[in-house]
Amino acid sequence: MELSFFTEAKKVWNRMSQNNLPNEEPFELQLYKKFTDIFHVGNYYYYIFDIARVEFRFISPEVKKVLGYEAQEIDLAFFMSNVHPEDQHVFLNHETTVIDFFKKLPLEKIPLYKVSYDYRVRHQSGHYVRILQQVVALQYDDDKNLQVSMGVHTDISHLKTDKVSSLSFIGLSGEPSYYHVQVAPHYKPSPEIFTRREKEIVALLIKGLMSSEIAERLFISKHTVDTHRKNILAKTHTKSTHEFLSWVMSQGLV
Repeated sequence: MELSFFTEAKKVWNRMSQNNLPNEEPFELQLYKKFTDIFHVGNYYYYIFDIARVEFRFISPEVKKVLGYEAQEIDLAFFMSNVHPEDQHVFLNHETTVIDFFKKLPLEKIPLYKVSYDYRVRHQSGHYVRILQQVVALQYDDDKNLQVSMGVHTDISHLKTDKVSSLSFIGLSGEPSYYHVQVAPHYKPSPEIFTRREKEIVALLIKGLMSSEIAERLFISKHTVDTHRKNILAKTHTKSTHEFLSWVMSQGLV
């Protein structure tokens, strides 16, 4: 996204909490861990998120199995920096819709709903895993501002391969559920930066082909390939093919 993803996320969370700081009371983690055990379908970890302070209060050690990092290596800014670029606007739109949903609920119903949606996060080894995020409210004020939540991130890469993420509000204790909720596009994906031909050349560069080989493969001149390569470097603000390929990896385009 052109806007800073983390900066925009903080704005959404500030709206969600209205900066109303919660009491820093200890939570009975074992109690919540028993709760999380009933709705995971793969490797998972759980966490407590202080929405008002915009920080993790706790991340369980099982995060190592999902993302490859030790819990103490992860803070919120680092986690957000690893969300797939194509999923960042989806994340923001879902979180914005969460605000609207809870504002319309009766106060006593807030803890009776679980928020569920999925997106991709970069693993320590460089590949992306698709995580299912399920969240319940732990603390909120009388004005329905959410202050602290508990979430579970489950690796569902083996269950889902498409890129379509849907938002659901799952009712607990007999409350009705709302699946595949329509989400208003408050945030839009960044426009494509490469032309169709540039995408073809990028795909062949990733495979290690030289300009002459790319020209032969695409039935164009080497001069044309070189011109496209210069344009590709300019668009990505990189100075060499090696730097560009590193950029491609960092953006999750392979």
